[in-house]
Amino acid sequence: MADTDFPGWHGTTIIGVRKGGKVVIAGDGQVSLGQTVIKGTARKVRKLSPGGFEVVAGFAGSTADAFTLLERLEKKLEATPGQLARASVELAKDWRTDKYLQKLEAMLIVTDGKELLVITGAGDVLEPEHDVAAIGSGGNFALAAARGLMESDLDAEGVARKAMAIAADICVYTNGNLTVEEIGK
Repeated sequence: MADTDFPGWHGTTIIGVRKGGKVVIAGDGQVSLGQTVIKGTARKVRKLSPGGFEVVAGFAGSTADAFTLLERLEKKLEATPGQLARASVELAKDWRTDKYLQKLEAMLIVTDGKELLVITGAGDVLEPEHDVAAIGSGGNFALAAARGLMESDLDAEGVARKAMAIAADICVYTNGNLTVEEIGK
């Protein structure tokens, strides 16, 4: 099969929601290759504890690439304990300038319970508006749903779960098998 014939991996929806002093990152479990679901129980949201400071990260894109980025982020956090924004900027700089890292195809949503950030390979470290961030195949569906739910009585986890359920109903590359991690007060 030629490289141009490869159907491509799809199947990640990650959302981060900050509400009521808590931050939740939730991710679905689907990994698809073309039109085939390869796995429905992938775990794309993880807790990290570099330097004794808890961080939650969710990733979209190539799994191997994402793990490489998570390892680099942990090293940056160990060098700058408790400074998520600084570590994220350092990672984004490396990602943009390093010839090996430039080829990585993934995105991250990270939080330490205070900051909620999206990190991209274009060198971006973005703090989302409206306390909601989403990435991946169904990210825009989950983002729209969560923004609409932010005024409801739901807490951060409730907003994330409901938004992911809506995304799973719309996006064929998203399922309802969630991993949810919470951090905050």
